[in-house]
Amino acid sequence: MKAAPFAICTPGSIAEALGCVTEYGDDARVLAGGQSLLPLMAMRRRSPAVLVDLRRLHDLDHVTPADAHVAIGAMTRQRTVERSADVGASVRCLALAVPQIAHVTVRNQGTIGGSIAHADPSAELPTVALATDATMVVRGANGERAIAAAEFFLGPHKNAMAADELLTEIRFPLDPAGSGWAFEEVSRRPGDTAIVGVAAMVRLDSDGRIAEARIAMSSVAPTPIRAAGAETMLAGHSPAADLYAAAAATAAAITEPPSDLNGSSAYRRHLAAVLVRRALAIAAERAAR
Repeated sequence: MKAAPFAICTPGSIAEALGCVTEYGDDARVLAGGQSLLPLMAMRRRSPAVLVDLRRLHDLDHVTPADAHVAIGAMTRQRTVERSADVGASVRCLALAVPQIAHVTVRNQGTIGGSIAHADPSAELPTVALATDATMVVRGANGERAIAAAEFFLGPHKNAMAADELLTEIRFPLDPAGSGWAFEEVSRRPGDTAIVGVAAMVRLDSDGRIAEARIAMSSVAPTPIRAAGAETMLAGHSPAADLYAAAAATAAAITEPPSDLNGSSAYRRHLAAVLVRRALAIAAERAAR
């Protein structure tokens, strides 16, 4: 099957891009890397009349360290982020997750902003954004605003941006001192869509107890989700296998997994518990180093 006929708009500035989006409204779709949108168009699951191609917006292609975060332009290729020393040193969850996205050929074209805006509940980057408390910076006719990751993902392929807004930058907070991260996922084959994915962080205090924990899961609900109850029960305790198991059970209990060809709802819930337990142990070990 081939995509339905469409026109293409190739703006040279953010202002021009916003003009295209505003002019064509619901008939337009933004094209970033195209690794998610183009296959949907080929299957006729999406049939926009106009594509707004952002490839000329070089201002949105950057990795910029700041005092409290690393800012990544929405058009920055995933492979660029994978190779970034700044990301590797300061945003470990992102550094661990990006190499697990599909294959190198996909990461050479896929963009950070495109994946996050696509809001696929099984994708790695929305899960990372939620786990790290990232901030999405969007721009529209009324100016710029920031949206917290916890408020950005509204449903499968649905985000909190207005129809006339563009995602321009994602700000990932620097890793807290004394923290360790893990990103674990299971798929049928390397590079396939994750059946379940888990991002976890453990921060230890000076006595070696858990001062803070974060757990985000993908492919277990209509959006990536945080396991707030499990995070709370870990705080103040010494790292231990039985503690991780209890937290993992609590995390799995809040999931609403779908059933599909990759696995049943029950299997996904079981897998979520396994991966949360594993990720917490790895994160705690890294935090102790």
